[in-house]
Amino acid sequence: MTVHFIGAGPGAPDLITLRGRDLIAACPVCLYAGSLVPQEVVAFAPADARVIDTAPLNLDEIMAEIVAAHDRNQDVARVHSGDPSLYGAIGEQIRRLKELGIDYVITPGVPAFAASAAILGLELTLPDISQTVILTRTAMKSSAMPPGEDLEILGRSGATLAIHLSVRNLRNVCRDLIPNYGEDCPVAVIYRATWPDEEVIRGTLADIREKVRAAKLTRTALVLVGRVLDTEDATDSRLYSADHRHILRH
Repeated sequence: MTVHFIGAGPGAPDLITLRGRDLIAACPVCLYAGSLVPQEVVAFAPADARVIDTAPLNLDEIMAEIVAAHDRNQDVARVHSGDPSLYGAIGEQIRRLKELGIDYVITPGVPAFAASAAILGLELTLPDISQTVILTRTAMKSSAMPPGEDLEILGRSGATLAIHLSVRNLRNVCRDLIPNYGEDCPVAVIYRATWPDEEVIRGTLADIREKVRAAKLTRTALVLVGRVLDTEDATDSRLYSADHRHILRH
């Protein structure tokens, strides 16, 4: 018996990987985060599968379902939104599985920051502008950020920032980033990327908060910050330069 942690992707059901889809279709038990995983993804489960929305369950209740499946020798598809390695809350589940001696495997999914870049039609790493992407969040009601990971410190890098779980904290986000990025730094807020009701709001650190408030977005949005979001002046990559010696090109 194996628990399969499966990344469902950002929302569009055709953005789940083939492996993820096939595992859901093969597992007699499917546990999924109903508030973030579309019903079309869960529909891949067998017609007689035990399908449970874990949104109203606590960790003990989720683990009880997994243990019951283990006792029946039934594989479990544990479906998380995006990629389960990013803010997927799989760490505490994995620790308990190890204590119980239950096998698990992780199947990656398309993360929200990648889907958002595709929606915006841009590359997050441009020569001479930003060659680093930082995936982070801010602390509100969730667990505190570890020392050294606040935006004031991360912002000193000038890197492209993908800020999760923070659309309700834009006042502090903008306050902490303006000293390093400037008020005119481009910002994009992507709400429910790839879902039918997807929405994109673009602005700067000076005005993005008011634009988001006017749109009444309060959850499930990613905040992208950086000069890569609005530039036509990037240096060409050396990758395809005629005089570039290479082993492999992308």
